[in-house]
Amino acid sequence: MQTILKELVQRSKCTVCTASGNRAQGLITCSVAQTEPVPAHAARCLVPMTACVSYYIMVMMAITFLNLIGIPMEIAFLDGDSGLAWESFNVFSDTLFLMDVVLNFRMGIITEDAEEAILDIKKIRVSYLRTWFIPDVIADLHYHNDDNPSKANRMMRILMFVRILSLIRLARVSRLVRFFNEVEKVIRLFFRILSLFMMIFLLCHWNGCIQYFVPMLEEFPTDCWVRKENLMVKNSTVIVKYSWGVFRALSQMIALSYGSMDAPTSQSFCSPDYIEMWIVMVSMVSGCMMYTILVANATTMIANLDPAAKEYKSKMSRLEHYMAFMKLPPELQLRISNYYQARYGGKWFDEKYIMDTISSSLKEKVPMFQNREENFINDVLLKLHYEVFQEGDVIVRQNVPGDRMFFIDHGEAVMETESYERELCDGDFFGETCVLTKGKHLATVKALTDCQCFSLSWDDFQEALRCFRNTSVIALVGRLGSLSPSPSQAFLLKKIARCSS
Repeated sequence: MQTILKELVQRSKCTVCTASGNRAQGLITCSVAQTEPVPAHAARCLVPMTACVSYYIMVMMAITFLNLIGIPMEIAFLDGDSGLAWESFNVFSDTLFLMDVVLNFRMGIITEDAEEAILDIKKIRVSYLRTWFIPDVIADLHYHNDDNPSKANRMMRILMFVRILSLIRLARVSRLVRFFNEVEKVIRLFFRILSLFMMIFLLCHWNGCIQYFVPMLEEFPTDCWVRKENLMVKNSTVIVKYSWGVFRALSQMIALSYGSMDAPTSQSFCSPDYIEMWIVMVSMVSGCMMYTILVANATTMIANLDPAAKEYKSKMSRLEHYMAFMKLPPELQLRISNYYQARYGGKWFDEKYIMDTISSSLKEKVPMFQNREENFINDVLLKLHYEVFQEGDVIVRQNVPGDRMFFIDHGEAVMETESYERELCDGDFFGETCVLTKGKHLATVKALTDCQCFSLSWDDFQEALRCFRNTSVIALVGRLGSLSPSPSQAFLLKKIARCSS
């Protein structure tokens, strides 16, 4: 069954279109199906879910995040004195954003149901022009500060915040969500926690910058908090101003009352006092929202943290109470606990439900039924039952009537008779004569290690043969004949073959 689940994971990672060409560059030639010709306008495009496109998205996410940190600080604190390093980074990021606008005209689109990729260049262009083209162009507007910025110039720099839309655009793309969903469970959990704290950090960062930015727009009135904290002196660095702004914002957001202000004395609603009062109120509300989101996300992550392990612990707790109530011997209790550990591995799953949801093409990976009649395989595999045997258990005994055969999914066993001995491992099966004739077992099979097996009963096999009797039995007899049976087994197989013809 592990093989089946591995195949399921591998197939879930496959892309929805067939592609050929230069995958290293992401520019590849795509075809929707082998029987359909490739349209001329879809000959070259960026196919989503390729490694190159995924890395490109991650790089753009990192650069956008750096912009979301640096742009508010430039607006609020630097005031035209950003330095050569920041100007160079601005030119570099602006160039990348312009390239991103161009590439988006050839970037494949994954539908909302994630079932197919739209690779039609015309459809891609129309979709981009109708959605994110204008915000992207506004975000890429280049603005250069002069040495003596005025109020109008400062307000003009607010347009740089439109780059936030670039982050929204990158974060909402379904291919990025699918990319992170393919990561291991602990990595996904780590990313969720990291993204949550990143958003909280950005909220506090923006709030701290706004705390200083609003008085700056009013040219620092005499009663503003910046002058009260004596931050207008020449030796006040950007770090000091930023630290006070973030400290004031955090104090308001977590409701410590520090950073609150006296009642406005001016009668004008547009006075700096009223503006600062509204900034404080917005900061408090955003703090309440941040606290709510943090608690909700933490509760959700804890509740969804390994539900299979929680279900297993709950089952084991009830089992232990039951064994104590029944006063079972300690040795038997330990053996039962070891059995559950060997069978479920510390996680409780509904095996029947999982198997019902797996496609029939994946179930054909069971070695016993490879290259057999497809409908028969699909019917038989639905009737398999999962069983676990511990080391030293006797699975079947020689000369004892049986009504099941077994397939070893994982583990080792030994088949013994008076004249020979044979070791069995993953993919082997035994007891086939019982499921065919409901006779006696021809050998004793013991588990050398913990064995995870699937059993097929005689009743279920007979039910499957009602519609597939001839083809299925002949194919199964042929499979059994390749095992070099003993003379008695060969006679039995010939008899079965005659009955099925």
